[in-house]
Amino acid sequence: MKTRRPTLDQIRRWPASVNIEEAALALGISRSGLYAAVRQGSCPVEVIEVGKRKKVLTHSLVAVLQGRASEAA
Repeated sequence: MKTRRPTLDQIRRWPASVNIEEAALALGISRSGLYAAVRQGSCPVEVIEVGKRKKVLTHSLVAVLQGRASEAA
């Protein structure tokens, strides 16, 4: 079963940070693709480490989806 991509309004109501899987879904890319972008330093969104987990800052995700990628970093 395919998960539906969230709308920008839904994403704006997300917590301050989300996991890689949720961010990848919002961006329309695979989880592994987003992890690869993080490793390569070409990730379009801000990623932080919380313990051993990587989290995407929701404000940067919203900025990218609104076409303001330069404001996200």
